[in-house]
Amino acid sequence: MNFLTHVLHLAGSGVFAYYSAAQIRDYKTRPNILAGFQLAESGSVPFLSALGARAAAEGDTWLAEKLAKHASDETRHGQIFAHALQQVNKQVIDFKRQPQTTSTNKAQQRSPFFAAFFEGYTQEQLKPAVIDWDVFMASTYILELDASKDFARMAKVLPDHDPTARNLKLGMLSIAEDETGHAAYLYEAMMRRMSATKVQKLVDMWRTRKVNALLAMIGGILQRNGETRSLVQDSAPSETASELIAT
Repeated sequence: MNFLTHVLHLAGSGVFAYYSAAQIRDYKTRPNILAGFQLAESGSVPFLSALGARAAAEGDTWLAEKLAKHASDETRHGQIFAHALQQVNKQVIDFKRQPQTTSTNKAQQRSPFFAAFFEGYTQEQLKPAVIDWDVFMASTYILELDASKDFARMAKVLPDHDPTARNLKLGMLSIAEDETGHAAYLYEAMMRRMSATKVQKLVDMWRTRKVNALLAMIGGILQRNGETRSLVQDSAPSETASELIAT
């Protein structure tokens, strides 16, 4: 990674860290950011499961097992965020049941972040049946590595005196630990396939893409004056399920 990219990485990460910490610390904005995390974590499960089946079909048992564990972890992460929403009587909006309006169609388009991160790749090229393993491993390694730090950082700003917030904090710290493990196996997977020099070049390339994606995301937030569309709706109160964190 060159010096400019490193500086932009630090600056972009710092801005995102401040924004996400402020969003999750504020009781009013917390549900929406939790809903976004639930959608992202749960939404990755079918993709990872399909990749695991592909790895098994290709004879890579080691990778297939790692991907199965990854998918299982993401399922649990989605449950943790769903439970956190339930504790404040909220739930993610089922957009599939929403009327298909122009704004809905725009919402379903690729986000500015992922548009920049995967610039030059079509949706078809990124499907689990055909995605290049190097692309998947390096891009996901960067995302998981950064997510581990982001979740730990956000967990630290949650107060301990509030039982609901403390429960969420413990859940997010466990998620951060899982993300660290995911990054580790993805790095090992790359090292199994190529030289250390090639791995470093690949990681540097996707780090640069992540920097560009963060800048695009921050630009989008500034254009909207920090406003985001609601991802949550009211739900009926439910019993706690803190065992999700312990499992």
